[in-house]
Amino acid sequence: MLQHTQGGFGEDVDSWKTLMFIYNSALKEVNTKLEILNDEFKHVHQYNPIEYIKSRIKSPESIVKKLKRDGRESTISNMIKYINDIAGIRIICSFTSDIYRIADMIGEQVDIKVLAVKDYITFPKASGYKSYHMIVTVPVFLSDRTVDTKVEIQIRTVAMDFWASLEHKIHYKFEGDVPEYIKTELVECAKMVSDLDIRMLKLNEEILEMAREGASVMLSGHNADRLAAAQAALKHPRN
Repeated sequence: MLQHTQGGFGEDVDSWKTLMFIYNSALKEVNTKLEILNDEFKHVHQYNPIEYIKSRIKSPESIVKKLKRDGRESTISNMIKYINDIAGIRIICSFTSDIYRIADMIGEQVDIKVLAVKDYITFPKASGYKSYHMIVTVPVFLSDRTVDTKVEIQIRTVAMDFWASLEHKIHYKFEGDVPEYIKTELVECAKMVSDLDIRMLKLNEEILEMAREGASVMLSGHNADRLAAAQAALKHPRN
């Protein structure tokens, strides 16, 4: 929703270069926020929920193709109004539990407005595709105005990203007309990916529980040693 937050936007951003500058700036804003959140999480919990981040600006060809497919003219105003993923960020994490944790952290940012959410993890596509999508607006602070700019955020696990990347390459190779047996195989692979995510999450939770129990035992032993030392000091006080 590219718009002037302090009044009419005018025609001063009708050039392609200016428009792309604003979308690139929005990507930088969101990237910085994510890096800070990840660093804070590591500082507080000694754990990084984000493995890595990818970002991209949609190509002019893709934008025009999408507008034509929707029966719209290829204009700047239609781009701004109807294309939600001109600026896109993909967040890759290790476990499915991280996905919702990251989504919550993004939604709690005071200057980010969540416009729409699509949870393809709870409700996967028929193809087997899984990911968590958010359409948000982030303010881009320019010298003379503030511009609220749409960014699409996708959050998925490493396994989900591997599957989605392969599916994309297959659809590109066959120009969307993928043979049925390959579609069936992709669905089966998606089930395997989902099972892998579940098993890896369970394994990680078991490891964390073992670590907590180990820390508790160590702490109990440490307290016992301190108690014994205190009792000895009471029996044999120093002069």
